[in-house]
Amino acid sequence: MQVQELSAEGLKREFSVTISAKDIDEKVENRLEEVGKTVRMPGFRPGKVPLSLLKKRYGQAVMGEVLEQAVNDGSRQALDERGLRPAMQPKIEVTKFEEGADLEFKMEIELLPDFKPMDFASLELERVSVEVPDSEVMEAVENLARNYRDTKPLEKDRPAKKGDVLVIDFDGSVDGEKLPGMAGQDHSLELGSNRFVEGFEDQLIGAEKGDEKTVTVTFPKEYMNDQLAGREAVFEVKVKDIQEAVPQPIDDELAKKFGEESLETLKGRVREQIAGEYAGVTRSRLKRELLDKLAEAHDFPVPGGMLESEFEVIWGQVEQDREKGQLDPEDADKDEETLKAEYRDIAERRVRLGLLLSEVGRINAIEVTQDELNRALLQEVQRHPGQEREVFEFFQKNPEAMNNLRAPVFEEKVIDFITELAKVEDRKVTPEELRKELTEENEASEEKKPAKKKAAPKKAAAKKEAAPKKAEAPKKAAAEKKPAAKKTAAKKTAAKKSGEA
Repeated sequence: MQVQELSAEGLKREFSVTISAKDIDEKVENRLEEVGKTVRMPGFRPGKVPLSLLKKRYGQAVMGEVLEQAVNDGSRQALDERGLRPAMQPKIEVTKFEEGADLEFKMEIELLPDFKPMDFASLELERVSVEVPDSEVMEAVENLARNYRDTKPLEKDRPAKKGDVLVIDFDGSVDGEKLPGMAGQDHSLELGSNRFVEGFEDQLIGAEKGDEKTVTVTFPKEYMNDQLAGREAVFEVKVKDIQEAVPQPIDDELAKKFGEESLETLKGRVREQIAGEYAGVTRSRLKRELLDKLAEAHDFPVPGGMLESEFEVIWGQVEQDREKGQLDPEDADKDEETLKAEYRDIAERRVRLGLLLSEVGRINAIEVTQDELNRALLQEVQRHPGQEREVFEFFQKNPEAMNNLRAPVFEEKVIDFITELAKVEDRKVTPEELRKELTEENEASEEKKPAKKKAAPKKAAAKKEAAPKKAEAPKKAAAEKKPAAKKTAAKKTAAKKSGEA
């Protein structure tokens, strides 16, 4: 095999590769001999078919297979011999081939940049932790008691009021069209729970048993179902029964509803949940600070193909948001050229951070174990109650999906590795202090809009972070199915994290 470098510009390389006709013929004959060991032809025993007959019958198919393998092997050998690490799949163009002649092809590649990660021991970071106050634990338990209190029939008929539980049938439509998930029967709805889309429950206050009401609501623009997002819907509702809530005592019996032995063990579980939520917020804050400092300390070229691929993903999301009327307000008055320049900066930062974290992991032999990957898969499966089997099978059959699970686990391990080497100052704060600091940070980032965009981490918009809401405490194991009319939570962010390549 002969390899000639045609051009070298930045991270781009172009090679011409020639594989001799003799090598091609040998590969074809070897492959035909393998085929001849198992093929059956009339008049010949397996393994005794003449090569000439095999070539006549299978020659073209084997030639195609051999050429494809020869190009792959030749490309890999050319890179390995020169110690080159491609950033993406090489572009291959066969420039010459005739039967009995040499195979010639061109190979265009972009290389991973050579760079040296900074000395992480020079990094200075701050890690805050939150001590959960007893008052917050008790407030969460009180919410538990309020949310899971029993109900009883009204002793005397009266109009429904906030806090009552209505048993209703409902049937909804959008512009006269009935869509899936907009109907339900014998559904229990607590007025004031905000489980349905905003305005739905308010229009049932004052209803009486047996009433039939027409409820008109508008779904939020960010609603998870695109068929309903931002649209007005009309629901025909029949009030079949009205029940009033019975106060739930905060005692050991309440704890037993959640599988706990006593009120004290329930409080302990609640405290752990709240502490976990705060820990998630403070870790995100530490990670954001770390990524910002890593981005400031490293400035190496990134492969153009990776940059364009990342930018296309970002810009595609921007265009989708624009079509839905959900474009970031700060972007609304900017021309397309300015927007593209800003988001290209984001894409470049994302790619550079991804390459940096990947290189740190490679140099330090950081790997994701099978147990860690299995735990990530289990967590993903648990996020889809009722569809566990389908989700599990999807990941088992899709290697790319499994890689998407591996990437954030790998990133977190690299982040932990770097944090261990850095100088980290620990500081304890109260929940109120944390909320105040996060609010101040968000306000400061609003005043530096261009900088905020450039600082956006990979696979996540430059979103504001808030301290966690007070925990709702442990939920029942079985997730309750809710109709399409419910009010959605904020849109889920992309699963991929800021350090993926």
